Amino acid sequence: MNKRVSGNKQGAKNAQVKPNAASSQSSQNSQSKANAGSKPSSQSVQEQTKSAFSNRQSARRATMQAAKQQHRLEEQKIEKRTRLITLFSIIGAIVVVAAVIVGVIYYNNSQGIAQSEAIVNPSYPPVDGIYCDTLEQTAYHVHAHVSIYINGKQSLIPQYVGIASDGSCYYWLHTHDTTGVIHMEAPASRSFIFGNFLDEWSAHFSSLGYPPELDFTTGWKVWVDGKPYTGNFRNIPLMAHALITMAYDSPGVKPDTTYAWNGL
Repeated sequence: MNKRVSGNKQGAKNAQVKPNAASSQSSQNSQSKANAGSKPSSQSVQEQTKSAFSNRQSARRATMQAAKQQHRLEEQKIEKRTRLITLFSIIGAIVVVAAVIVGVIYYNNSQGIAQSEAIVNPSYPPVDGIYCDTLEQTAYHVHAHVSIYINGKQSLIPQYVGIASDGSCYYWLHTHDTTGVIHMEAPASRSFIFGNFLDEWSAHFSSLGYPPELDFTTGWKVWVDGKPYTGNFRNIPLMAHALITMAYDSPGVKPDTTYAWNGL
């Protein structure tokens, strides 16, 4: 009897031990599974961290590259602006130097003319720096034409304006007839204006018939080469083959647009 009871107790103990062992094994398996499940989660976090870091690095590189490109563009703009400033400075300097050279040449020529000229006839002194020479000059020889209308009638420019009455000298600006052609004959090329001719006419040849209206500054309509001229007509340049038409109180006057120069 005692052996049977003891056997039963041992069996009960074994029965109690076995479930505990099974439970322990089950718990270990569950822990292993949990540990196995936690590893992929840690790797995912690491990958996300790396990805975020990589994205930040890429964004930083893109920002730096954009900044460098913008800096290069700014440098290119500055270089272009500097080149343009340098170019315009060089052009300006060339223009200034050329103007100085032309001025010096013109001044020297003018001085040379003045120093080489002599007053041939004291009754005909220089007018506006224009001399009355013994002979007509040929170095510079051009012509302009002037038509004058006063009070509705044409007023002819007299012949021999600018030529001494005794034929002793010829001003560089003069007329040979009443056609209105002004001869410009000087020892060197130079510029003349219509006022130079009027000064000669009024100063030494007024007896040939100098219209007082030419001293008026208003009441005139003036054309040059057929186009209206609104400035002071005394300042009109006497260029080669210039056509000057002047009308004082003379409506209906048509400006000259052509003239038969006949080789002049």
